[in-house]
Amino acid sequence: MVCPTTAKGWWRVAKGFHKKWNFPHCVGAMDGKHIKCPKHAGSLYYNYKEFHSIVIMALVDAHYKFLYVDIGASGAGSDARVFSETVLKDALENGTIGLPEPEPLPNDDRLMPYFVVGDDAFALKTWMMKPMPHRNMSL
Repeated sequence: MVCPTTAKGWWRVAKGFHKKWNFPHCVGAMDGKHIKCPKHAGSLYYNYKEFHSIVIMALVDAHYKFLYVDIGASGAGSDARVFSETVLKDALENGTIGLPEPEPLPNDDRLMPYFVVGDDAFALKTWMMKPMPHRNMSL
């Protein structure tokens, strides 16, 4: 598992998302997963799903290969809280992770930043995008 630290490394990851998923400028997909742990772990590990767990927070590339993993946060915390305490979030927030400079999307002339995609647990940022929610459009 190697997390890129340079614009060139992140550009390669983005190229994978563009080629495989037609999703340009995406440098990773992020989510948290609750993993069961012993019941005697204490209330800090008791989660909203009503079992004791630790959280794995992961960033993967277009082929589901891990780029970054944070393991061991208590299950009582939300994905947003767990992510807020990672070195990955700090590096994205302060710009030290080495993402490429914004470039236009294909067939456009407006600059677009490179970004991570995550679900509704994560706040929108220039470096964090969320999929558009699915709505039933039946008439």
